[in-house]
Amino acid sequence: MTIFDELKARGLLAQLTDEEEIKELINAGKATFYIGFDPTADSLHVGHFMALCLMKRLQMAGNKPIALIGGGTAMVGDPSGRTDMRQMMTKETIQHNVDCFKKQMSRFIDFSEGKALLVNNADWLLDLNYVELLRDVGAHFSVNRMLTAECYRQRMEKGLSFLEFNYMIMQSYDFYELFRKYGCNMQFGGDDQWSNMLGGTELIRRKLGKDAYAMTITLLLNSEGKKMGKTQSGAVWLDPDKTSPYDFYQYWRNVADADVLKCLRMLTFLPLEQIDEMDKWEGSQLNKAKEILAYELTGLVHGEEEAKKAEAAAKALFGGGPVAGSVPSTEISADEYGEGMQIIALLEKCALIPSRGEGRRLVQQGGVKVNNEKVTDISTVISPDMFDEDKTIMIQKGKKTYHQVKLV
Repeated sequence: MTIFDELKARGLLAQLTDEEEIKELINAGKATFYIGFDPTADSLHVGHFMALCLMKRLQMAGNKPIALIGGGTAMVGDPSGRTDMRQMMTKETIQHNVDCFKKQMSRFIDFSEGKALLVNNADWLLDLNYVELLRDVGAHFSVNRMLTAECYRQRMEKGLSFLEFNYMIMQSYDFYELFRKYGCNMQFGGDDQWSNMLGGTELIRRKLGKDAYAMTITLLLNSEGKKMGKTQSGAVWLDPDKTSPYDFYQYWRNVADADVLKCLRMLTFLPLEQIDEMDKWEGSQLNKAKEILAYELTGLVHGEEEAKKAEAAAKALFGGGPVAGSVPSTEISADEYGEGMQIIALLEKCALIPSRGEGRRLVQQGGVKVNNEKVTDISTVISPDMFDEDKTIMIQKGKKTYHQVKLV
C-alpha cells in the first residue's frame, strides 16, 4: 500500500485539488508541505493530533514538513468557526507560545538536518507595506467570492470586522511566500480552511503562471479533531503540566465506542491490518481497543515509561484501588492546611472544579468521595487526621477521576 493509499484508508483525506499530481509527489517523497498552527496558547492540545500525526506519516515516507506558526495571523484572528472576535495577543506572548510548540512538535517531527522546518509568518507579514499588498495581492481576490466562503458567512450576522476579513488574504499570502522561499508545493488544513487554502493555490498560479505547482488537501473530520481537544472540564493539553499523562491516558480510554476504531486509524501508527481485525470486536472487547488507543497515544506524546505508568494506574483503579503516586496529585504545606479544609476549598485547590458553585452541586449530588467515603455535606471539613501515615488522602470525583492530596 502506498502512503497516499494509506492516508485514504485511515480516513485522513477529504477534498483535494490535482489528485494524481498529489499522489505522485507524496508517494515519491517529493512533497514539501505545510500545516499552520495558531499560537493562541502555550501548549498544543489533542485537537492538533490529526495534523501532527499526518506530518509524521508523510515525513516517514520521505516528504518534508513545514510547521507554520501563525505569529502574524494570530495578531489579526481567524474568523473560521467563531462567533466572536479573537482577543489580541502581544508579540512576547506569541513568541513564548511558539517556543512551547516547537518543543512539543519535536516528539512527532524530526527537525534535524533540514528534514523539517518551523517558520513563523510574522517574519513576512509584519513587514508588509499596506499599499503594496493591496496592489500586489489584493487585486487577485474577488470580494463577492470571498463573502461566499463559509467562514465569513458564519460571522456576517454578528459582525465581521475588516481586520478578520483580511485573514483569507494573509493565509493565501503565506502559501505564496512558502512556495517562493522553500519550494513548498502542498498545503494541508481543516475543512473550515478550504476557501482560504484555495485562495493560496490560486494566488500562486495567478502571480507565477499556470505551471506553478501548488496543491491543497483538507483533512477529513478535522472539525471533529478540534472537538477532541475539549472536554466538559476544559482542554486536553499535550503539556504534562496542564494535563497529566494519567489524565491524558484516561481521556482516550473513555472515548465513545463509536469513535475508538476511527481514532485508532487516524491517530495511531498501528498497522491497518491489526486495526481492521478490531472491527470484529464487540462489547467488552471494545474496552481493550480503548486501552490500546490510550496507551499508543500516551506513549507518542509522553513517552513509553509514562504510558506504562498511566496504564498501570488505570488498571489498579479499575480493580478497586488507586496506586499511590500514579494519579495526579497536589501537595499542600501542613502550615497552609492547618486544622483542615472544607471540601469545596479542597476541590478548588486541586483544580477539580471550575467554580465553587459547580463544587457545591457536585458534592450535594453525591459525586465526591474522600478515601472511598462519600461526602455530601458542603460544610464537611477534611481534617489532617483523615490522612494516612504517608500524609495522603485520595479524592474521587465522579466514577473515573482520582486525585491524590499530600501534606508536606
